[in-house]
Amino acid sequence: MFPVQDTEAEIKKIKHGDSLARENFLESCKPFIYKVVCKFTGKNLEWGRDDELAIGLIAFNEAIDRFCNDFGVPFLAYSRNVMKSRLVDHYRRENKNAKFFITQLSLQEDGINNVEFAKSWEIFLEEEAAREREEEIKEFEDLLNMYGVSFEDLVKCSPRHRDTRRSLMLAAWELAKESSLFKKFMDNKKLPLVELGEITGIGRKTLERGRKYIIAMALLINRREDFLYLASYLKLPVNSLGGI
Repeated sequence: MFPVQDTEAEIKKIKHGDSLARENFLESCKPFIYKVVCKFTGKNLEWGRDDELAIGLIAFNEAIDRFCNDFGVPFLAYSRNVMKSRLVDHYRRENKNAKFFITQLSLQEDGINNVEFAKSWEIFLEEEAAREREEEIKEFEDLLNMYGVSFEDLVKCSPRHRDTRRSLMLAAWELAKESSLFKKFMDNKKLPLVELGEITGIGRKTLERGRKYIIAMALLINRREDFLYLASYLKLPVNSLGGI
């Protein structure tokens, strides 16, 4: 579901005129675009049939060109806002906005100059980012609580030694990567210590001491497309599930 490339590196190549990189990046991000558009519309859509997906893809491509690191938000979160705003415009034009309580700023530039538009978008982006961050934190806190972990626990148990942190992150990645193992973890709400030890070669005591940290990181890795700000803040690698 989540794009596999290093998004910042890919966008840099694209902005330098690499058309093949753009094409590959857009293709790899289509599952992300699909999820954003379907969630926004509340419908199951189909590529090649539904206009909303085409609008989402065009908006995502537009976001690549507009994006700037100075915005202070992860690219995928930024692109999500652009897609939502373009869909708002679409429904307004199609007179379907009665289905939505639309508060998003329209990205239509008709009737306003570029300076006004840029300033309006900057304000909108800042407000949306603040709202989305707050929602992410609350949603992640609720998710952690389902597994008996709190933010206070993470502060206390986060490994300070680099090697230990590396080992625990490896365990978290392996747990998130192995679908059958992760399902067992979700069903039982318990960390499968024996299996993780066999897969990673990490000692049971190390895994037990880092249990809450592994749980938190595995949940975040598995659902990182839902927690874009937290994943970006923690600098979770997305180039491969096996990476650290």
